[in-house]
Amino acid sequence: MKPLVIAHRGACWDEPENTLPAFERAIEMGADYVEFDVRAAPDGTLVCAHDRVRTQPPPHVPTLDDALAALAGRVGVAVEIKEQAVTTRVLDALREHEVEANQLLILSSHAKALDLAQRLRPDVRLVLHLSTRRPDPTAATRFWGVGLEDRTARPRVIALAQSLGLATTVYTVNEPRRMLELAALGVTGIFTDRPDLLRQTLDSEQA
Repeated sequence: MKPLVIAHRGACWDEPENTLPAFERAIEMGADYVEFDVRAAPDGTLVCAHDRVRTQPPPHVPTLDDALAALAGRVGVAVEIKEQAVTTRVLDALREHEVEANQLLILSSHAKALDLAQRLRPDVRLVLHLSTRRPDPTAATRFWGVGLEDRTARPRVIALAQSLGLATTVYTVNEPRRMLELAALGVTGIFTDRPDLLRQTLDSEQA
């Protein structure tokens, strides 16, 4: 099977990352999932932002509710929880927007956030991001999958994760040659800033 096309922070090669235009563009480009980061703003509002939000975010930064209202039911949603403290509220929002489990991935580099998510939503697929230089897939065996940085996603690491029954995802890949290498290794999903290029590359290889 072809890897899932996961639009990293939306189609952020063409539009500002973690914004509604980037999410819409990703849908147009045929992404299977739109990925975005979630943090709390100073007033407690959950917003789509990769970096820590120290002041009130500008208008172009969508709230989690904005993002889910735009995406739910139209495309798969991959939510990266950047702060463990917001986990329960993220799950509440996903319920309110009726995001189905089969259209949802929850990602985090915080294992405790995923442990909590697993207790609250045991039906949801959880991916532990391993951002160390020497990732150990055994750390993710209680979850559905593992996320590997492209620079550390070596064949032996991917093979180990697969032998443990883990789904394998790799971030962030924007070069066709590398996309094909990872597809040949049987990874489950590829995060990319260029979902159109990834879709075209995978489709042309299959043809």
